[in-house]
This record gives sequence, structure tokens and C-alpha cells, in this order.
Amino acid sequence: MTQAAKEEIILSRVFDASPELVYRAFVDPDQLCLWFGPEGFSVPCESVQIDARPGGFQRYVLVDDSDPAMRSQVDVTFAEVVENELLAGHQEIEGAPGTRVMLRLEFHQEPHDRTRLALRQGPFPEERRQLTKAGWESSFARLDSLLRRSL
Repeated sequence: MTQAAKEEIILSRVFDASPELVYRAFVDPDQLCLWFGPEGFSVPCESVQIDARPGGFQRYVLVDDSDPAMRSQVDVTFAEVVENELLAGHQEIEGAPGTRVMLRLEFHQEPHDRTRLALRQGPFPEERRQLTKAGWESSFARLDSLLRRSL
């Protein structure tokens, strides 16, 4: 494994929902704010702005639930967008120097109307990589709950 690969997060998760529903959870502001964020953090719905197209963006504020004054603006710029299949670009987090990272989300159709979401993000320093991976895993658990309620 190369050094660059060690610094990236690579996750795969299967959801019991169609690629259209999983994709929509990433590009619909009213849905993103219901599930996104690591445990202990939330995204105020009024902070979410999304323009899902090449050259478009996804912006939101991540708020520490135990100290709402601790807020970070997150900006994603999309380079590639294929509806229900792919969101790819770069992400930057306010107040975290050197955090412009690549983000790639692939939505793969699986049997029985399920979706395998493949995520690749990085590079990160080791400590930030572990925290970010844990954040995605807790966000995916919340997304899974949201999708189950929607069906």
C-alpha cells in the first residue's frame, strides 16, 4: 500500500434503499441536515445549500452539540456529478488548515433495490483520518435510520 493510500479513507456501506434514495439524501438540503455529522454534531437545516452539478457546491455548518458556539463551515466543490451514481470533488473545512481533500462518493445498484455506497476521501494526517472515518461511520448509521423510516 502506498503512503498516499494510507492517508485516504476508503469505506463501503450497503443501504436497504435504491441508489436514487441514497443519492437524494446527499443532494437534498432537507434530508442532509437530518443525518449528516458525526455523533455529537449536527447540521442546522438553514445552513445547507446544495447545487449538485459539475462546478456546483454543497455547503453547510457543522455544530458541536455540547458547545453550539463551536461551528465549522464545510464547503464541497463538485467536479463530477452523475445523478444517482457519482458525486466527486474537493472539500474544505473552515478553521482546519490544510484540509482541502478529495471526496468521491459512488452509488452502486445492488440486488433487491439496495445501494452500495463507496466513499473515498483524503489525504489526511493519520489522526484526522481516524476521526473522519469514525465520523462517516456514525453519519452512515444515522443515514441508514433515515432511509429505513422513509421506506
